[in-house]
Amino acid sequence: MAGDQKGKAKKEQIKGKAKETVGRAVGNEKMTAEGQAEKSKGDARQAKEKAKDTFKP
Repeated sequence: MAGDQKGKAKKEQIKGKAKETVGRAVGNEKMTAEGQAEKSKGDARQAKEKAKDTFKP
């Protein structure tokens, strides 16, 4: 399960970064903000998974 969550986090980060980049390229502030939010969500998920790995026995 943890590997699935790590993969999901990475996918959110990549998708968010792409959306942010496209938004900036076309001058769409809404898309840029959505991309940043999605990337942040992926970052948070990744941090949670790393914390769980740290406390594994």
